[in-house]
Amino acid sequence: MRIYFDNSATTRPYPEVVSAVNQALLENWGNPSGIHSFGRDAYDALSAARKQVGGLINAEPGEVYFTSGGTEADNLAILGVAGRFQRGHIITSSIEHAAVLGCCHYLEEQGFDITFLPPDAEGIVSAAQVAQALRPDTLLVSLMLANNEIGSIQPVAEVGRLLAEHGVLLHTDAVQAVGKLPVDVQQLGVDMLTISGHKINGPKGIGALYVRHGVDLQPLLFGGGQERRLRSGTENMPGIVGLGVAAEITAKRWPQQARQAAAVRDCFWHELQQLIGGVVVNGGWSQRLPGNLNLSFQDVEGAALLLFLDLAGVAVSAASACSSGRAEPSHVLQALQLPEWRLKSSVRLSFGWENTLLEARQAAKIFAEQVELLRRDKA
Repeated sequence: MRIYFDNSATTRPYPEVVSAVNQALLENWGNPSGIHSFGRDAYDALSAARKQVGGLINAEPGEVYFTSGGTEADNLAILGVAGRFQRGHIITSSIEHAAVLGCCHYLEEQGFDITFLPPDAEGIVSAAQVAQALRPDTLLVSLMLANNEIGSIQPVAEVGRLLAEHGVLLHTDAVQAVGKLPVDVQQLGVDMLTISGHKINGPKGIGALYVRHGVDLQPLLFGGGQERRLRSGTENMPGIVGLGVAAEITAKRWPQQARQAAAVRDCFWHELQQLIGGVVVNGGWSQRLPGNLNLSFQDVEGAALLLFLDLAGVAVSAASACSSGRAEPSHVLQALQLPEWRLKSSVRLSFGWENTLLEARQAAKIFAEQVELLRRDKA
C-alpha cells in the first residue's frame, strides 16, 4: 500500500476530468478559431470552460484567460502590468512562489523598485506592512492567498480594501488556495488571480488568470491574438476542457473535501505526537490551509527522511515541489528565521480529499519508525 501525502505538488485528476479530456482529444478536436462546424464545436467547449472556471471564483467568463499553468499566469499578471510602464514600484512578499519572485527579481534588473515584505513568525504578511510600504509610484501588489510550503493564509481581502483606496492593482497567486478555501474575486477585491489546473484535480499544463474588466496588461506572447489578444497561441483545448470540468466539480465539493483533508491532517499530527518527540510545526496553526503540515525533526536530515519514507511507501515533499531538487534550504522557512536544524530537517505533508484516517494512522507509524532509525544511525 502506497500513501500519497503530497497533494500540494499535484493532485490526481478526477475521473470526470480524464473522461472529458479524452473526449476532447477523440471527438471535439477542432481549432476554436475555425469558422466551420468543427471550429464552432471547439469554440463552444472553450466558452463553456471559461464559464465553469469563472463560476468557481465568482468571475465573469470574459475575465478568465487560459494559460499554460500557474507560472505563466503569474508572469502574465506581473510582467503584464510592468510592461505598461518604464519604471515604478511593486510590493510583494519574501515567501511568494518562485514564479512571482523570479518576475520581481527580473524587473529589479530592468530598473523597477521592488519591496519584499517579510512574514511574521507564523508566515503572515499584514495589511499594515503593505500600507507602510506604499509609495506614490506603486503600481502593483502581488500577495499569494496561501503559501505553498507552510500553508499560511494571507489577508488578501484586507489588502484589497486598502489598495482600493489608493488605486493600486492587486494580484494574488491563489494556486494553493482554490479548492481549499472560499475564493471569490469580488470579496477579495483582487484585480488579477492565478489558478493552476493540476492543483484542483485537473490536467497539468493548463491554468488561468482572472483579469478584472478594465485592467490593461501587456501581452507576453504574440501571434494569432487568441484569448482576446492577451495570450496568443492555439488553445490547449483538452487541457481547457479538463480544467473547466475540474473547476465545476471543485465548486460543488470543496467544503466537504477541505474538511476531510483537515481531519486527516489533524489525525496524523495527533498520532505522530504520541509516537515520537523532537518534532515541531513550521508556521502558524490558526491561519493555515486545511490540508497542510510542515514539520521539522530534531537530529534528522530532511532529504534522508524523504527517501526513507518513499522506500517505506509514504510520499511527501522536502520543500515545494518546484524546488525540491535543489540543495539549498527553503526560502520560505529562511524568511521565518528558523534555526538551522529546522531548515535542514523540514518536510511538507499535504493531505487531500482522497486521504483517509487509516492512512494517517499508518503513515504516522511509518514516520516514527523512519525518524527513529535515522536518529539511531546519526547517534
